[in-house]
Amino acid sequence: MKIDAHQHFWKYDATEYPWIGAGTVLERSWMPEDLRPILEGAGMAGCVAVQARQSMEESRWLLDLAEEHSWMRGVVGWVDLRSERVDEELGELMGRRGLVGVRHVVQDEVDEDFLGGGAFCRGVGKLAGYGLADDLLIYARQLESAVRMVERFPEQRFVIDHLAKPEIRLGKLEGWREWMKEMGKFPQVMCKVSGMVTEAAVGDWKAEDLRPYMEVVLEVFGVDRLMFGSDWPVCLLAADYGRVLGVVEGALEGFSVADRAKIFGGNALRFYGLEG
Repeated sequence: MKIDAHQHFWKYDATEYPWIGAGTVLERSWMPEDLRPILEGAGMAGCVAVQARQSMEESRWLLDLAEEHSWMRGVVGWVDLRSERVDEELGELMGRRGLVGVRHVVQDEVDEDFLGGGAFCRGVGKLAGYGLADDLLIYARQLESAVRMVERFPEQRFVIDHLAKPEIRLGKLEGWREWMKEMGKFPQVMCKVSGMVTEAAVGDWKAEDLRPYMEVVLEVFGVDRLMFGSDWPVCLLAADYGRVLGVVEGALEGFSVADRAKIFGGNALRFYGLEG
């Protein structure tokens, strides 16, 4: 079963989604009916929808969609992990079909020690008790802090989104590679092979530009701790779905059918505990 472990839906509103640049392909609503034929064409049996706005309202809406569309196998929503009401918010969402994890947009936090903050870590410490994963949306420069945080929670499942956004457009591996190796030492951490095309030179990238980064995560996490994610529709800024999928498939040429099946679905099913 092939699963896209990372994509987004939204009803576009410039105020609610300020990160969406004006005049781009993203400046419209992107809904399940837009994605379903693309998934079917790619042989995907389903997807994991990931939050794109930090609000309980959006988390509820994504869970509404998951209840309407069985091929939405899971939802990574948002709750305020710093809030004293975090148990109340988690309890509400856990009563719905589909919640498999939460994500905070750490990449936008200006506090260099945000991941070490007491209130945030208190919230992270509650997730394992609910059986939820923690998606880490960070930049490469935040990897060191992320390693320090992950070390504190050996029972918590984490997954690094978008390879921690290395500076692919600059061809930079130093620093990112070393901290990814440190992160890979923690068995409870996985990595999504996603988001690479928008970190490359948009409009002028080639598969060869991405290959060194694929080689690093394959070495660090192996075939048992990687999962494919398209990052659709954000990927459309740099490539269509087929090209994103093709780059990863090309990088895995020579791998066994069983190993490719893990990265393209099996690992996501296991990590998120998705419905088969």
